[in-house]
Amino acid sequence: MSDLGLVWHRATRYPAHIAASVAALTVTSAATIGIPYAFKRVIDRGFGPGQDESTVAGSFHYLLMIVAVLAIATAIRFYFVSWLGERVVADIRLAVQRHLMTLSPGFFEENRPGEIASRLTSDTAQIEMVVGSTVSVALRNIVTGIGGVIYLFVISPKLAGLLMLAIPAIILPLALLGRRIRNQSRTSQDRIADVGTITGEVLGAMKIVQAFGQEARESGRFTEAVEATMAAARRRIALRAAMTAIVIALVFGSVTMVLWEGAIDVAAGRLSGGSIAAFVLTGGIVAGAFGALTEVYGDLLRGAGAAGRLAELLAARPEIAAPATPRALPQPARGAVAFEGVEFRYPTRPDTAALHDFSLSVAPGETVAVVGPSGAGKSTLFQLIERFYDPDAGRVTLDGIDLRDADPAAVRSRIAMVPQETVIFAASARDNLRYGQWQAGDDAIWAAAEAANAAEFLRKLPDGLDTYLGEGGARLSGGQRQRVAIARALLRDAPLLLLDEATSALDAESERLVQEALERLMASRTTIVIAHRLATVRAAGRIVVMDEGRIVEEGTHQALVSQGGLYARLASLQFDMAA
Repeated sequence: MSDLGLVWHRATRYPAHIAASVAALTVTSAATIGIPYAFKRVIDRGFGPGQDESTVAGSFHYLLMIVAVLAIATAIRFYFVSWLGERVVADIRLAVQRHLMTLSPGFFEENRPGEIASRLTSDTAQIEMVVGSTVSVALRNIVTGIGGVIYLFVISPKLAGLLMLAIPAIILPLALLGRRIRNQSRTSQDRIADVGTITGEVLGAMKIVQAFGQEARESGRFTEAVEATMAAARRRIALRAAMTAIVIALVFGSVTMVLWEGAIDVAAGRLSGGSIAAFVLTGGIVAGAFGALTEVYGDLLRGAGAAGRLAELLAARPEIAAPATPRALPQPARGAVAFEGVEFRYPTRPDTAALHDFSLSVAPGETVAVVGPSGAGKSTLFQLIERFYDPDAGRVTLDGIDLRDADPAAVRSRIAMVPQETVIFAASARDNLRYGQWQAGDDAIWAAAEAANAAEFLRKLPDGLDTYLGEGGARLSGGQRQRVAIARALLRDAPLLLLDEATSALDAESERLVQEALERLMASRTTIVIAHRLATVRAAGRIVVMDEGRIVEEGTHQALVSQGGLYARLASLQFDMAA
């Protein structure tokens, strides 16, 4: 149950609601135990010979009063406990989401985003049930059970003592089966996360699935995941069913045997009819309370498993973080970038060097094009400049400051980037465009759109800039999505511009217009361009050719072609050199 400490820590932020819940819970438990006493009064005073009408009425009035108190207190308890459950779950979701925003990309390479999303949804829903229902039910049954036991001793110490002898037999199954149920609950949550991951993956790539005729295979993969979830749930349910059956049999069996002894006392005149009725009713309440605890305990264990999975996310420490006393970047920003003897391997591919003894300096305002075959390490340069990763050896500097000594947020505020895989959020066109500068007004947004050759199609959208673009920009073509990403980078107006295949999805005419806009933008900014299409980098002042994480050639287009090396071979695939 220690994993539920995460939940308790959040709940203690609302002491007034906890106090109100506990007070209402105590009243409902007391009223529940008061009902058997009220029935004892009714039977002894209302059904005995020679009782006047006022005595009978008083007994029933007392019973009705207890029922009214029970109803009102239950409603109050339900409100405050439900509110507390919703609030705690909201706080946990916010805490996890804020923490995820601080983690480096390496964490998301090692942990599937779909599984993380499942933890934020299904696991928190499980915790909501625990806080908003299970804990309340558990506490109510504990208080009711203890109060009931005390009242049983008041009615008949002998019968109550006999009943207490069965308690060890009831607790033993809880201790033996509880740990196994918790482990199975955690396994079940993991399998549910697998289902969510597969669902998100397939729905997000439905066109590819259908284009390659893989519907049957994906249905089979989903079926396997669902059946694995069902198998895990079946094992958990079997354990809970066994525990419930054993405990209920012991509880009600013990009550039956004790009541047998009580019936003998009534026949001998040692107990009144009202007393044995109250004992029977109280015994039933106590048995029901402890019997319910077995199911509640299973829910608590399942909630503990969910809390443990969320605690793992909160315990993850970011590999990239600002130092205790970060160095300020020089003002004004110049945009000078340098790699000095950099060695780097991705955490998920530790055996392969993405960069090896890599050194490169880019002067302020210079435009450098980086080309090379796939896997040469070109995109890795951007990953390190943005400080999504730190080099294993050597250093990367921005305006002369080692990135590890600076605040990552300050570094990234000086960079505008157009990634190879365009990211469009499920939001309006306006929100997607101003993502680079959230406070930008419509005039600045339209200016950036014009420069990126995006204004024409944006004006044709049904609601203009307010048009919802769909998940992943589903309502736009590939070229349109690329131009939105370019406009976003233009709007950021940063001193360092990183273009990764920035015009790869544009038609020839759009590429020409965007290239002209980018060239005007590059005139006063440091720009690093990565492209497989050499036509986009022919005009660069310097071209760096990479292969297997190293610089193998460097120079202008004409100089590199004349050398007849790797660049020349790449160029020959795209240009008619004879012409």
